[in-house]
Amino acid sequence: MTHAFFAGFIMLGGLIIAIGAQNTFVLKQGLLRQHVLLVALTCWLCDVVLMAAGIWGLAASTQKLPWLTPLLSLVGGLFLLAYGLFALQRAWRGGSHISLSAQGNQPATPWLKTLLFTLAITLLNPHVYLDTVLLVGSVAAPLAADAKLPFWLGAATMSGLWFFGLGFGARLLLPLFRRARTWQLLDAAIALMMFYLAWGLLRPLILAWFG
Repeated sequence: MTHAFFAGFIMLGGLIIAIGAQNTFVLKQGLLRQHVLLVALTCWLCDVVLMAAGIWGLAASTQKLPWLTPLLSLVGGLFLLAYGLFALQRAWRGGSHISLSAQGNQPATPWLKTLLFTLAITLLNPHVYLDTVLLVGSVAAPLAADAKLPFWLGAATMSGLWFFGLGFGARLLLPLFRRARTWQLLDAAIALMMFYLAWGLLRPLILAWFG
């Protein structure tokens, strides 16, 4: 059972430690010190639920619905494209450093709005389903029934360490992000990354429909 736990832990580590829309949002909330616990907890719970769905059968269901993957790619690609446009607008206008310099004196975004956006950036991203449902579910499929639970616990532990570490560890970068130029460069990098991810999702659909 210990082997299954560490197998889940290591596997998810290889999947989750990558820059993406969800991770950049968690990092940014950590830098702003706004609802960090809420954001990290929401991302972690979504991972836990989705991985459980993949390990205990949803992966098999999605394989029987070939139209589901293209649909997720379309919705996710459009969402990432819109997210990139907003980040590009912030990079162009600047001024995000004001929130960091205020160190919490500026009113924070309402917790409900932050929660809804966290759910959107998590559940509308097809990469989340590919990683947590399909990939984790596929790896767990050949495991014995009594090994699935420790495998899930190992993956869930890795997910929790990552999101809480990313959110609360971001505060160590606060002095750097008091500078307006640094914040603009981050937003510009986020925009380029979102455009790249969106293109990767939408390109196969465009080639299939118009190629």
